Amino acid sequence: MLCGLAAAGCRVLGSGGAVRPDLYNCEGCAAVLEQPASALSSVSILAGPEEPGERLVLSGQVTVPDSAQPAEGVILYAHHTNAAGLYANGSQATEWSRRHGRLRGWARTGADGRYSFVTIRPGPYPDRTAPAHIHLFVGEPGRRPYYIDDVVFDGGFGVTAAYRSAQELRGGSGIVQLRRQPDGTLLAVRNISLERHPEP
Repeated sequence: MLCGLAAAGCRVLGSGGAVRPDLYNCEGCAAVLEQPASALSSVSILAGPEEPGERLVLSGQVTVPDSAQPAEGVILYAHHTNAAGLYANGSQATEWSRRHGRLRGWARTGADGRYSFVTIRPGPYPDRTAPAHIHLFVGEPGRRPYYIDDVVFDGGFGVTAAYRSAQELRGGSGIVQLRRQPDGTLLAVRNISLERHPEP
């Protein structure tokens, strides 16, 4: 969302951007806090080798707003459908473990701001109402969690000109290129620029 000079609810902060008035309106953000930060590393395995589907690694670097400076200690929570497009086989441990299915996990950036999720390529919903996507949520130290644009795959079903124009660009664009690695794994790079927050 871009805030014009007369836009209500947006507070411009210097030349770099504005605080989104709906930054914390977020269904599922509580899942970010389900694991203690001290238990997390920068690499998270969402799907083991037994999970049906095409192997995929989603990785990137998290940076502070309007800067190339790496953001350390940021928790990223990811979840997505299985290869059939279903959020299947979740547990009853929490509401979000039930609703988000078994392909979910957390990573915490190190000093270099980098993260990786080892998983499979998700399938689009069976009713084909949305592109195949990976949901990403952000938990910065001392801040309330928020969501960013879903990861979707350039050239894939539903990633149309209309989809591109409707992006909110939360955390930057979520449209990624897939690159085939020598071992056959797909690599998707989704760099994330953290959102600005209201002043405490």
